[in-house]
Amino acid sequence: MIESVLSSKYQLVIPKQVRKQLDLKSNQKIEFLVKDRMITLIPERPLKEMRGYLKKMNTKGFRSHKERV
Repeated sequence: MIESVLSSKYQLVIPKQVRKQLDLKSNQKIEFLVKDRMITLIPERPLKEMRGYLKKMNTKGFRSHKERV
C-alpha cells in the first residue's frame, strides 16, 4: 500500500509511483467522491482522450430488445 501524509495546510502529495501509473499531469483537475467515510480521487480527462474508450466493450447480455425504447 502506498501512503501519503496530510500536511498542516491540508495538502496531500500524490506519490510519484501513482502519478506515473495514472499518467497525471501538473494542474490537472481531480474530482473527490466521498462515500461512507471513504475518499475516491478521480482525475478529469479531456473529452478527446476518451474517444474510442468503450470501443472494445462487450454489450451482449446487458439489455433485451424489449427493454430498448
